[in-house]
Amino acid sequence: MTTCSARTATILSENGGGAQEARYPRSVTQNDDLINADLVRKWLVSGLAWLLLFPSIGVLVSTKFNYPEFLGDTAWLTFGRLRPIHVNGVIWGGFSTLFIGLCHYVVPRLTGVRIWQERWSYALLWVWNLNLAVVVILLALGWNRGWEAGELPLVNVIVTLLALLQLTVQFLMTIRSRRERPLYVSLWYLIAAFVWTDVNLVLLILGPYHIPGINNAAWHGLFIHYVVGLWITPAGYVLIYYFLPAAVRNPIYSHKLSLIGFWSLAFFYPFVGIHHYLYSPIADWAETIAIVSSMMLIIPVWTVLQNFFGTMIGRWQEFPRNLPAKFLIVGSVIYLVGCFQGSVEALRSIQQPTHFTDFVISHSHLTVFGTFVVWAIGGTLYVWPRLADDAPLWSFRVGNWGFWLVTLGISTMGVLLAAQGLQQGFMLMAGTEWVHSVNAIRPYWWLRTFTGISMDVGISLLVYTLMKTSLATSPTESRAR
Repeated sequence: MTTCSARTATILSENGGGAQEARYPRSVTQNDDLINADLVRKWLVSGLAWLLLFPSIGVLVSTKFNYPEFLGDTAWLTFGRLRPIHVNGVIWGGFSTLFIGLCHYVVPRLTGVRIWQERWSYALLWVWNLNLAVVVILLALGWNRGWEAGELPLVNVIVTLLALLQLTVQFLMTIRSRRERPLYVSLWYLIAAFVWTDVNLVLLILGPYHIPGINNAAWHGLFIHYVVGLWITPAGYVLIYYFLPAAVRNPIYSHKLSLIGFWSLAFFYPFVGIHHYLYSPIADWAETIAIVSSMMLIIPVWTVLQNFFGTMIGRWQEFPRNLPAKFLIVGSVIYLVGCFQGSVEALRSIQQPTHFTDFVISHSHLTVFGTFVVWAIGGTLYVWPRLADDAPLWSFRVGNWGFWLVTLGISTMGVLLAAQGLQQGFMLMAGTEWVHSVNAIRPYWWLRTFTGISMDVGISLLVYTLMKTSLATSPTESRAR
């Protein structure tokens, strides 16, 4: 704990750390002036706008399972065009935009210096949003490079890579100039997320058209898991390791556990991607390494969850009224369920009934949305009132309704898709015709669409609450800030 005590004080001081603040130098605990509130707010507004759009496209896509003729036969409204927009939009539009915005808040707080070349981030915001808009248009027109979660046209991949390279340089230069040598764990994960993803996007540039045969499938398995495990996962850890202690005003439970989690993630996750291709022509030894690595991910998962729930010790009585903490802790519970799914479905015996079914889709929704998007929402709920001159949240009740609609929606969707996938998988193993298995699971798809609507309405209520919070701040105070 000693190596991160000052950083913990920095976090605690944001939310009324009181005695903690008195124990540490003023230069460490008074970093609010280093944050460009206008810049952070603009990134978060963009992220919230994309988060309203792309999950809603998912509802349209899910409706097509029961009604394939829904939206007619216009090419750009077909399933094959809309699904890549939904998937890539949630990853790069909703989650990543919010994450980048929150990084512009977290990094100055933890380093004690302003973001290096801060003005670059204003220009980058325009480039980032324009690139996402072009992605939507080109994917709708049928530009698709064939890799799941990597369908982005080449020009958009290059722009995304250049954008992340710029952010990598900005954050590394900021961290280099930090006031104290020890790095709080959020900065460890932030550095890893950006560096790993810069390399992964080079793989996306080269992979789809330049790697022949079965090796193309193997590399795709690695790429898609690098997006989830080496971008979204460490990015999510950046957020919860910072915002959970801040939200509940409690030091992180164990710095040592956080480092065990970091290095085990770095060691085991790069090998898990091939577990998508069991029973394929890929070498058995490579498949076995992927299976073993998938099971060993219990180490980073358990360490981070132990840390998060340990941090809550003595703070549970405040939990019902602490909206950011509710999102962060519920996301952690869903993370445990989703990661258990991901590990067991890597086993050959479990993959027989679950592969090519919605059991896999349950896992991806619980982890990407139910955990990491939910954590990003929790971080946004924490930061937003502080950007609005420490204004109180406009309506806890409306925000809490949003919380429950999102939580019940994603939880129910996860259960439905898992049950649906298992039913279809065992039907197919029993020799049922594929068409008959599809007819049997249609009721699940109905309910799945309604759970998606619940999540979209919940997000809308949260965005409305945040907008009203900003509008409630007097113009004079805003200009003074």
